[in-house]
Amino acid sequence: MHAQEIISRHPDVRGNTNAALIRCIEECFDCGQICTSCADACLGEDMVQQMKQCIRACLDCADVCLATGTTASRRTGSNEDVIRRMLEACAAACAACAQECEQHAAHHDHCRICGEACRRCQHACRDALQSMQA
Repeated sequence: MHAQEIISRHPDVRGNTNAALIRCIEECFDCGQICTSCADACLGEDMVQQMKQCIRACLDCADVCLATGTTASRRTGSNEDVIRRMLEACAAACAACAQECEQHAAHHDHCRICGEACRRCQHACRDALQSMQA
């Protein structure tokens, strides 16, 4: 809701917003926070050695999600080609992180939650890409 409120008031937007892109921005920031928290939780697990790839996937995904959300939030002089490429990269990072977290979901609830957030963000990125091609 906050992204819709602020972006709709941008002078270059003047209330004409892309709902799918705004939903994606919100999912990106949500996923970035959840991935960061999941990586930290993985570091706290007794079997941290076995969680190294999961930690890396979460941290990579968090960085890509936060960068995508930030880039897509900028509306002045928008560079849609860059936003499209960021959305593609974010969907790929989310898919990889979800796949990794899903392998640990039965034993670590934080991984289950993270995998679900990554799948939501992945789908939101794909929906935003489609909305920009219309």
